[in-house]
Amino acid sequence: MCYNNNMKPTAEVEGRYCPKCGNIDSQSNFGKNRSGTQRCKCNECGKTYTLNPKTRAIPEEVRQQAIKTYYSGVSGRGVGKLLGMNKSNVCRWIKKTQ
Repeated sequence: MCYNNNMKPTAEVEGRYCPKCGNIDSQSNFGKNRSGTQRCKCNECGKTYTLNPKTRAIPEEVRQQAIKTYYSGVSGRGVGKLLGMNKSNVCRWIKKTQ
């Protein structure tokens, strides 16, 4: 069982290790990030990291749909409104295909 700075025991989580020094033993909970996933801190080197970070990537199917919609005659801003995303993303994807 591990202890954090307040000497409260923290549950050992499978796969919890420091990405910087590789230490497994002295890891403590360090709150949560904006998306709600658990943050941890290595008490040896001071590195803070996220367990199982959430990805924010947009699926490839949605990107292809946005590009097809743009080439069918809808503006980049219109595609963004239709698919509920920022027009900057759409314009960046279109520039990569040209």
